[in-house]
Amino acid sequence: MTRHSRPPLLYTLVEGRAFIEFGLCLQAMPLLRQAPRGDGHPVLVYPGFMAANSSTNLLRWFLRDLGYAAEGWCLGRNLGHEDYMVDLQRQLDRVYRKHGRQVSLIGWSLGGVFAREIARANPDKVRQVITLGSPFSTGPSGTQVSWLYRMVTGRTIKDEDVERIRTCLTVPTTAIYSETDGIVNWRGCVEEEGECRENIQVHGSHFGLGHNPVVLSAIADRLAQDPQNWRPFSPSAVQSLLFPKHRTQVVRTLQAMTLYFMLGKSAD
Repeated sequence: MTRHSRPPLLYTLVEGRAFIEFGLCLQAMPLLRQAPRGDGHPVLVYPGFMAANSSTNLLRWFLRDLGYAAEGWCLGRNLGHEDYMVDLQRQLDRVYRKHGRQVSLIGWSLGGVFAREIARANPDKVRQVITLGSPFSTGPSGTQVSWLYRMVTGRTIKDEDVERIRTCLTVPTTAIYSETDGIVNWRGCVEEEGECRENIQVHGSHFGLGHNPVVLSAIADRLAQDPQNWRPFSPSAVQSLLFPKHRTQVVRTLQAMTLYFMLGKSAD
């Protein structure tokens, strides 16, 4: 198993920027609401470790505003216990029966690990999984809160558990991460890219991922896909400027075009 160190302490010390991201999200909401309308399918949103549904209020409101049947999870504060899986399974069964449609799962941090495990056990009921800074490739060892996880849960994640959790799913998965995440080493949050698997890099803090306007934009794009015709994330030229990897591609294209016209003009 590949192990990763904790993220740099500097990034951890500036996690307070999450408040700035929240403010930016509120300001950007008029633009975010121009995202493609949802098709009404159900979406379950799981909070991160030690967080409750209140942490995902803005995200769920945004999704409902777009037309999705978004719900929080059913377990109060996420204390990371293994026996949560039983209640999460019941919730998925209830939502699936209620809507008669596959359910999209969005999990923030540890919530994403639970989302992946639920999807692994129920590929017929899950439409897709979107994780936000979730350490599914390393477990708690690649985070700044491994000590708190051990104290709260009373257990240590074994290597074989991490190997199972990191194994690719059979449903479409999107892993959203930030290289300046101050809580989780971003390398533990990325998926092995392949068919129906992708990673989307954003700029931001760990505590702000659930209300980062760029993240919300990416989530809206992913949820709006035709489930029978999944395609990798491909933002518009303007949107690409907000996503580091895509922005690099745009910049290179613009540089190539500029060089082409400069050489053409010189030839004249």
